[in-house]
Amino acid sequence: MKPVISSIEIENRVIVAKYQRLMVGAKVVLVEKVSGRQLSETVTRVASPVPVGALRIRLPDAVEPGTYFLKAFNGHGEDAARSADFEIG
Repeated sequence: MKPVISSIEIENRVIVAKYQRLMVGAKVVLVEKVSGRQLSETVTRVASPVPVGALRIRLPDAVEPGTYFLKAFNGHGEDAARSADFEIG
């Protein structure tokens, strides 16, 4: 089964993303939809050995309003999952 980033919540400039089937060591990064630019300052890794959980990503002040999505890469750097688009205001 394919890994999934199932839901996104944003509160006080913190993104909480629930995931399923992402393995320990997977990397998740915030991507600006229009440019496709990956925001390296938002990279986080899955640390839990359990393949179901949630990640927290604190947004730096430099992140501007716009449409974004989260992209996950497996331990080999290959695309693993992508969230639905969401707005940061």
